[in-house]
Amino acid sequence: MAKEKVQGIGFFEKYLTLWVVICMVAGILIGRYLPSVPAFLGRFEYAQVSIPIAVLIWFMIYPMMMKVDFTSIKNVGKNPKGLFITWVTNWLIKPFTMYGIAFFFFYVVFKSIISAGLAKDYLAGAILLGAAPCTAMVFVWSLLTRGNPAYTVVQVATNDLIILFAFTPIVAFLLGVSGVKIPWLTLILSVVLFVVIPLAGGVLTRFLVLKRKGMDYFENKFLPKFNNVTIIGLLLTLIIIFSFQGNVIIANPLHIILIAVPLVIQTFLIFFIAYLASKALKLTHDIAAPAGMIGASNFFELSVAVAISLFGANSPVALATIVGVLVEVPVMLVLVRIANRTTHWFPTKKSVK
Repeated sequence: MAKEKVQGIGFFEKYLTLWVVICMVAGILIGRYLPSVPAFLGRFEYAQVSIPIAVLIWFMIYPMMMKVDFTSIKNVGKNPKGLFITWVTNWLIKPFTMYGIAFFFFYVVFKSIISAGLAKDYLAGAILLGAAPCTAMVFVWSLLTRGNPAYTVVQVATNDLIILFAFTPIVAFLLGVSGVKIPWLTLILSVVLFVVIPLAGGVLTRFLVLKRKGMDYFENKFLPKFNNVTIIGLLLTLIIIFSFQGNVIIANPLHIILIAVPLVIQTFLIFFIAYLASKALKLTHDIAAPAGMIGASNFFELSVAVAISLFGANSPVALATIVGVLVEVPVMLVLVRIANRTTHWFPTKKSVK
């Protein structure tokens, strides 16, 4: 039974935390013993955006956007309760609970360990994670929990469209409350670069390939070509960022754990808010599980990209978003196990078309 549950997650995704740790070590060693490498890469910047990292982030995000079928939105009116839970959890609850939990830990619990300046930066990184609910990896979590694939597509498609309009004002508001001064133009430019353009490119690519070759070719031959592109882009990005962050991490190794604490608590909290709300509304498990997963996990590629654009690759803000990458997979696999062991909480599965 256990073997069956992990078939949907790829080799790279399954051991993502291990790869992140390896990249962290590699990046730190490069920054420590080959400082000329990050110094050279740091020369390629435009408007505070690292060009090499921007290219790699495109490699991360573009393949994801091709997987989302936006034509599924026409089914938005069918069984809308699960969608309402997804929208409310992701956009009216999650960003604000992330802010509250991170603020409490960084400014109260860890006050004697973390300086006020670092607390502000780590809080900013947590805010960027909290305002970016997951997209592509949700398909993996949905598969592992036997979620309804058609309904998951609708959840992800509508969520991606909401990101276009809600991410910027929520981030700007919460960063402003945190005392972080944010240039709106830079924030909007980040969303255009790392959401709008790859989203448009993914939609266009999907449309053209489907028109010329059909769905069978697109799903079974075209998309598999990009299977490892996202992960490789992510890992190379992490090596570069950790090479910039090497001295900070060596000076404050405990901070990785301190940042992870509120992120893990937030992940469990958001999952159970959506999951139990689905139970209260008597939704079937194949809708409830993905609803919990999409809020619990983060669109960390976007968070990392915006953190780099706004604060730089060597900032503690970027480090905080990367810790989100470090903890996400093992925590989400725990939630998958919880979801699969609580199917009896929900009504008998019904098909939702």
